[in-house]
Amino acid sequence: MEDAFGTWTYQELLNHSQAFSAWLDGKGVARGERIVVQLPNIRQTVAVFYGACRRGVVFVPLNPGMKPFHLRSVIADADPRLVIAEDETAADRLRDVTDLPVYSIDSLWADVERLRDAGAGAEAVEVSPEDLAVLIYTSGSTAAPKAVACPHQQIVFAASSINAVLGYHAEDIVFCRMSVSWDFGLYKVLISTLTGAKLVLAGGEPDIALVKSLRESGATMMPIVPSLASMLTTLIRRDPEGAPTLRMFTNSAAALPQVTIDALRSAFPGAQVVRMYGQTECKRISIMPPHLEHERPDSVGLPLPGTTIEILDEDGTLLPPGEPGEITVTGPHVMAGYWRAPEITARAYRRDETTGAMRLHTGDYGHLDEDGFLYFGGRRDDMFKRKGTRMSTVEIEAAALDIPGVTAAVALPPTATRDLALCVASDLEPHDVLRSLAERLEPAKVPATCRIVNDFPLTLNGKSERKQLARLLDGSDK
Repeated sequence: MEDAFGTWTYQELLNHSQAFSAWLDGKGVARGERIVVQLPNIRQTVAVFYGACRRGVVFVPLNPGMKPFHLRSVIADADPRLVIAEDETAADRLRDVTDLPVYSIDSLWADVERLRDAGAGAEAVEVSPEDLAVLIYTSGSTAAPKAVACPHQQIVFAASSINAVLGYHAEDIVFCRMSVSWDFGLYKVLISTLTGAKLVLAGGEPDIALVKSLRESGATMMPIVPSLASMLTTLIRRDPEGAPTLRMFTNSAAALPQVTIDALRSAFPGAQVVRMYGQTECKRISIMPPHLEHERPDSVGLPLPGTTIEILDEDGTLLPPGEPGEITVTGPHVMAGYWRAPEITARAYRRDETTGAMRLHTGDYGHLDEDGFLYFGGRRDDMFKRKGTRMSTVEIEAAALDIPGVTAAVALPPTATRDLALCVASDLEPHDVLRSLAERLEPAKVPATCRIVNDFPLTLNGKSERKQLARLLDGSDK
């Protein structure tokens, strides 16, 4: 395991995690209690995670970019025993929002190193498979982030089942630029550990140095989101040494447009680009098997092994292949609901009346084909009607990205005060974009306006920040 400051073997990771568990024990943190961790992608973050798991302590990772406005409510909601920050400056900021003990990783790690050197390590406690391992805070339709409660058994099943499809192995070098505070990054830790692959914890390097970092690390596997994929293909075109040798890209967050997939394949000859679809509420829903990457380009793959996808109508009736409806999921990876939010949990997690299995209602829409491949239609907020035609932002954005010269696109559904709008990163004129869209879409699906926004705002996890773009269009950011 490697970060910007050095390297550990897995044995060294084990030793440090055992020493951290002894540190937790010394602080009196007991099984089932929470620790909030706001750390960058460094080796210590991983040791903290595994050390907490050894003691049955719940790991609550927060993105280092989360601001006091949300930190205050998240820490209150998690109700932890203590908080760990990146450094003393960050620790002081956290002390302004909580009365709990706050430790900087630098200061506490000196104690962990002494415990490790002394061979100390608290005994692993007896952890039930149903015990919570992690709380992942995720934004959604509510103002404050909510936490998905992730038990040990669901996490273990999801990591193993994902790797059964992707096939990571001990010779792989996994380049992870995703924050470990996000489940996409955390599962790279889990799958690397599961397979013995080398994990490179990245993210501290400037964007311009990304290709160099990939080349120097010898990376073979790289998780990406659309914004990162677009940036990477642009950087490769400017790099005189050509592309590093990667064998696989895996995608999460927003769907990866076909034009971006084609650009990755062109920039990285021989690399597989694996389409996936998932939600934190069950981690992964479907994966296109790597050997079928060129098949059914509109599909996001097959259900995760050992799981079931069903498409239901508004009344909960099972729909046949080809019929669009809500995507629902059952299986051992369905998480335990939302932390301390029974009403929200009851809406998303419901028992199948026939089998008694817990079914996740994703709020997303799509359909299955006759062979069980899933086609993603859009998220609940992506679907809308305009001029009598049902459509989704996904298809409008995909059409926009098909236009040469457009490198990013976000479609914003109509509101009471604004018609359907499109924001793009491009050197084209807005009317040229709309004219090209009219060649690709039905008239009702062509936005009324187009705005050029070459510096797209992004969320902490690299997704396009739709709310900020909407404020920009509506003029409320002035």
